[in-house]
Amino acid sequence: MKIVIKNKSDVPIYEQIKEEIRNAILSGEAVENEQLPSIRQLARDLKISVITTTRAMTDLVDEGFLVSVAGKGYFVAPRNNELMRERVLSHIEACFEDAIESADSIGLSEDELVTILKNMQKQ
Repeated sequence: MKIVIKNKSDVPIYEQIKEEIRNAILSGEAVENEQLPSIRQLARDLKISVITTTRAMTDLVDEGFLVSVAGKGYFVAPRNNELMRERVLSHIEACFEDAIESADSIGLSEDELVTILKNMQKQ
């Protein structure tokens, strides 16, 4: 699994790591019980702090995407489709909340916002 982070992004690095791993799991690129790189190895590969990688992995464990095995590392959690669906829906709702706040800040109507979403889905 290749993780790409963007240093010039407004999104925190740990969030970028989480998103990359989450997407790999949801797309099937990372399969159930697959071992992920160690926290230290991931930090070394990405040239970032161990603290940052720890936060990303801990969050993914809390969200149910990974399991931590003491002394062995992190593994892709067994797939619970209903749990995964709930986690993804929660993430989508958070993104929509951000989009609605941004739309409100520039006076965009609900219809305009829905049109943007429909256009994006067609792409």
